[in-house]
Formats: sequence, structure tokens, C-alpha cells
Amino acid sequence: MSTALVWLRNDLRLADNPALAAACRDHDRVIALYIHETDLALRPIGAAARWWLHRSLEAMAHALAGIGVVLKVETGEAEAVLASAISGSDAGALHWNRRYGPAERKLDAGIKARLRAKGIEVASHPGNLLMEPWLIQTGQDKPYSVFTPFWKTLRNQEIARPVAAPSGRAVRAPEVDSGYRQPGWAGKLATHWSIGEAAAQDRLEKFLEDCVADYPDGRDFPGRAVTSKLSPHLRFGEISARQIWHAAQAFIHAHPTKAGAVDKFLSELAWRDFSYHQLYHRADIATTPMQPKYEDLKWRHAPAQLKAWQAGRTGIPIIDAGMRELWETGYMHNRVRMLTASFLTKNLLLDWRSGECWFWDTLVDADEANNPASWQWVAGCGLDAAPYFRIFNPVTQGERFDPEGEYVRRWVPELARLPTKFIHAPSEAPASTLKEAGVGLDETYPRAIADLKQTRQRALDAFGALSAEP
Repeated sequence: MSTALVWLRNDLRLADNPALAAACRDHDRVIALYIHETDLALRPIGAAARWWLHRSLEAMAHALAGIGVVLKVETGEAEAVLASAISGSDAGALHWNRRYGPAERKLDAGIKARLRAKGIEVASHPGNLLMEPWLIQTGQDKPYSVFTPFWKTLRNQEIARPVAAPSGRAVRAPEVDSGYRQPGWAGKLATHWSIGEAAAQDRLEKFLEDCVADYPDGRDFPGRAVTSKLSPHLRFGEISARQIWHAAQAFIHAHPTKAGAVDKFLSELAWRDFSYHQLYHRADIATTPMQPKYEDLKWRHAPAQLKAWQAGRTGIPIIDAGMRELWETGYMHNRVRMLTASFLTKNLLLDWRSGECWFWDTLVDADEANNPASWQWVAGCGLDAAPYFRIFNPVTQGERFDPEGEYVRRWVPELARLPTKFIHAPSEAPASTLKEAGVGLDETYPRAIADLKQTRQRALDAFGALSAEP
């Protein structure tokens, strides 16, 4: 009997799992392995992601058992763990789906070369993207640095159809020990999420049926439940980008009047690919600005303001609502992600990397490409970035996209009784109005930690000085 090992990474699903499908097709016996990698070159995952991963592995273990595949979870340096697993199972082949970060690619290439030299068959397969990063280039054979032409090219490509889930005779599912100490604050996340491949498919179906028609306009309003919230499922590979793409195309075929709305949704899915293409072609984007001149920006050191931002105690209601939603749910509405990032990097002039690290630790969908690429986009140092002079005003943004204050009232309940006129700017409310609403500035709710007009000008001066340099 031939035995193959499948090394699972960010691909915790049965359907459209090319590595698993190939192993089950070509070998008599298949063992799945997940490694909590301790290799120093790799970035450890954040606390909220560890919480999700534990439950996703449990779901995957039961799903694999249903097709006769046992999941083993180990901790250690990847190459040593793989060597031990191959020796212990007498496996002659190893399959994995690709990952795209520079450190991960270097690690995988070394493992592949050394195992092949020992006579082990090693096969890598397409990862969880619509298109592999080397397959889309400009007319000058360079990677795209602007999203719009990237999207125009991508949408005209033939996106590979998802491969079917393997079948097999069920075995008993093993108990899965995630190997991670679960953060105490993360227990509350369970009330907000269902985890696993079946939950991801269910969320996609409900989004297309119930929400996608309202998506183009409603997606900017954090008080409306019209976004897909598929990002954590994508991050762990409980669903693939290809599955989403083809399910959306089938939905368009059945509901042609909703084609425009679905297309807008797919363009946002393409942003994920765009971020991964940036990750693939460049140095570590979590630490290195994609525009080198921003290495010289003099960021402020203000730990008290950073802590206030993290805690949702800035005195800017829409910012505080977003940061509290993040802490409570492990998620934040995308419009508010932009606002909180802009406030940190522009109004507070604090290093985007400190914000990226906080999101990395507290988001269940903290993704090695999307998270840093989005932070660089807002900070102005990324590719196709918002220009440095685009500084979101969180008060006017709140008034525009949370006009009745629903979002703020939910996540900043101490302001819930304020009239809508003042919900986004409590300091402008008369003392009598504040008292009637039970709001005491600097008592029940802080005054704003930054003057938006003055700090905007400070940011313009700092960023403009760099842009003026030859």
C-alpha cells in the first residue's frame, strides 16, 4: 500500500483542496498533518486567530474522519516534524497547497529540495487564491501595482473550477489538541461565530440569497448586516476563493438582475488576491513600507494614545465603536477599519505597524497579506495607496455612514441616549443635553484625545515633506 502525507496549512476544508484530492486519488492511504510551526523565521499567529484555529481543526478532524483520513496535530519546526511523520508512517509522498509569504516560500522550497533528495515525492498545489501570483502580469511582464488594471485582467481569466471533496470509508475522529494556550479574553468570540467548512458554505449561501443585492451601497454602513463576513473562513481556508467565485457566477446565471451587485462583491474578493500578489513579489510587507521613502517618516511615540485607541477610549465615537466591536467579536466592519487606521496613522501620527500588530492579535481574520497591505494602503505607504492627503474625518464619516448612530449606540452604550445630532460629536452637545443623556465628558466618556483639524494639518506637513523630497 502506498501512503501519502498531506500537510495542511491555511486550507482546512475537504472540497477544493487540491493537495488532499491528489493524495487521495493517487495513494491507498492518506494521513493529514497540521503543524504549529515554531520556525523562528515565521510570524506567530495572533491570539484571536489561535482561538479560531483550535475550533477549525476540530471541525476538520471530524470531516476528514468521514472520508477515512486521520488528522494529526503536532508542534515544532516544520522540517523535523515532517521527517518524523514520514518515517513513522512510511509515507512515500508529501502533498501541500502553496503559501505565498517570502519566509514561508523559502522554508517550503528548502523542505521540498531536501526531501526529494531523499527519494520522497513532494508535490505542491495551487493555494487559496483565484490566480497564482506569477500568472498575472502587466504588459511589461511586471506585477501589477495598481488595483483597477489588475482587476480588469483578473476578471477576464479562466478561474479554475473547484475540485470535488474526496470520498472514503469513515473512521473514528481523533481528539484534537490545538497545542495553543487559549487567550482568556477570547471565550466571548464563540457567541459571534460558527466555524468550519459547513459554516462557511452556509454563510456564503445566505449572503448571496439575502444580502448581495444590497451590498454595493449597504457595505459602507456598519450598522447594516449586508457584508459576507467570509474573511475568517477564507483566512483558514474553510472555503476557497475559487469556490466563492464560481458560486457567485452560478448565482449571476440564476439571477441576472443582480449581476452588478455580485460583480462588486467579486471585486472585493479580488482585492484579497491583489494583496497576496503584493506579498509574493515583495519583502515582508508587515514590516517594510512598499514605498521606501516612508521609512524616513518620523512617527510619534505616544503610548498613552495608542492604549486609548486600542481600548476604544479615544473620545471619537465611531473610532471607539470600531475598536470595541473588534475586542468583543474579533471582527470590525471594513469601513470602520479604514477609519480607525486613518485616525491612528494620520491624526495620532503613530506608526502603522503598531496598529497592524494590534489587528494581527485581535482579528479572527488576521491575514498575512490583507492585514499589512490594508494598513499600508491607509497609511499611504502601500501600493495603489490612498494619497497621503486623504485623511478621513471620523466625525463626518460617522455622520455619513452611521446617520442614525445605530452602530455607535450598539458598541458605545454610554452614548446611547444622546440625540442623533450629537452622537458622533458629544463634545458639541450642550451641557444640559449631555446631562439628560447621562453623559459626563471625562467621566462616563472621554473627551477627544486629538483635535481633528490640528492633527490633520500635522499629518499633511509630515507626509508632504516626504513627498516633496526628490
